[in-house]
Formats: sequence, structure tokens, C-alpha cells
Amino acid sequence: MSKSSKYISRQSDDTGFIAWSDEDNQIWHELITRQLSVVEGKACDEYMAGLEKLQLPTDRIPQLEEVSKVLRATTGWECAEVPALISFDKFFELLANKRFPVATFIRSREEFDYLQEPDIFHEIFGHCAMLTNPAFAEFTHIYGKLGLAASKQDRVYLARLYWFTIEFGLLNTPNGLRIYGGGILSSPGETQYALESDIPERKAFDAVDVLRTPYRIDIMQPIYFMIERIDQLFDIAHLDMMALVEQAKALGLHAPKFPPKEKQAS
Repeated sequence: MSKSSKYISRQSDDTGFIAWSDEDNQIWHELITRQLSVVEGKACDEYMAGLEKLQLPTDRIPQLEEVSKVLRATTGWECAEVPALISFDKFFELLANKRFPVATFIRSREEFDYLQEPDIFHEIFGHCAMLTNPAFAEFTHIYGKLGLAASKQDRVYLARLYWFTIEFGLLNTPNGLRIYGGGILSSPGETQYALESDIPERKAFDAVDVLRTPYRIDIMQPIYFMIERIDQLFDIAHLDMMALVEQAKALGLHAPKFPPKEKQAS
């Protein structure tokens, strides 16, 4: 999060209103209409119920207060307007206070299908529907409090927990695999790949296993972890996670299931 961003977030006015351009709204329209058709039958029921509550507009980017109003009424959360990139301290502080950071920029057409830093489409479409769910909201809140108190070294382990649940978590339902992770739900390619490809490994969630599993942000994931029900996130949230981090440290990391990232020529 300390790296520089090529994007500049739009600032809200004194009333909290953000003036998006016509092109911004058009990009949102194309992103959301495409992804709504992709997630049908693939997103978990809890996510679809959250989308129903949010009633996100398809013709324009929603104002943060429109989303926050629903989140406050359901789980006590709200959106927090942030710049394109924020520090880990700020990230954890916001989550610990039930404020979900939303960077107020939207991707360019050059990065329409994939961008490495989260934009407003990823944050709102990918995550905010799940934040209407009590178990997901509680897990995210406890995670923020853990991260805020953790050392820099321990935060690296906690990042893996976030990655394999909030971003790339799968739900193993009686009706088949479904998605609850926002990193998948906001990506058309990964939505299909996560459920249908025979390439990735899909493992039952085990906290220490998750904490020991390396990942890369710029590839399709080679491993996904599955929970059996969304309420399992309540149970995970109340594990002694920092004791499990110590176990993971003692055992060491698993060997990566991906090649090292190629260094770009300077």
C-alpha cells in the first residue's frame, strides 16, 4: 500500500457528494452490467441478498452515503472515502471502527478487465454486499482490530487470512461451490476460473494452513480455501488468531504454487 498510484481519487464536496464524469459513470455501467450477468448462479446467496439490499444503480457510480445508509441499517458499517492508496495502519484502523475504505476512483479503460489496486467498483460491488451479512461484517471488524494491534511481521501473516477469505474465499454449499470473496466477485475471469477450472486447488479452510500459504496478487489464484457456511466466519473471527500466527511462524511457509514474479526492467 505504500507504492504510488497512477490514479487520483475524486474528492467529495462539503455534503459528501462526488461529481463523477460521464465517462466514469459509463465505465461503472459497463462493469456492473457485465459482472451482474457473470455472478448469477456463482455468487453465494448471502452476496445476492446483499446486492438486493444495496440496490446499486447501473447507470452511474453510487454516492458513498447511498451505500453507507444500507450498511448502517444492517450491520452498523459505513463506507469511508480514501485516496487511491492508504497505509496499513489506516486500513486496519478503519476496519476496526467498522468503516470500509473505498478509494474514490474508477479504473481506466486500459485496465478495464484487471487492475492491481482496488477501485470503487471492486470495493462496492465486490465487498459491500457481503458487509450487509452479520457474520462477514463481524469477521471483517475483528480482523481490523487484530491488524491494528499486530506487529509489522504479524501483519504479513494476517494479510494471508484476508486474502483467502474476504478477497478470494469460496463457500462449499449443498448446491455446489459459490463465491463470497470480493476479489473474485469483481473479476469476470476469476469468477469463472475459481468455480469451473480444474487447474486451481480448492482446500477446506484451516486457519494455520491459510496463514502459511503464499499468494500473488497479479495472477489467477492457484489455491482457494472453502468454508462450509458463511456463519463459519463468526467462528473463525473468534479463534485465538495471534496464537495461530505463532504456530504458522514456527512451521514456516508452504512452498509457493506459482513462479516468482518477473522483475521489470528499469
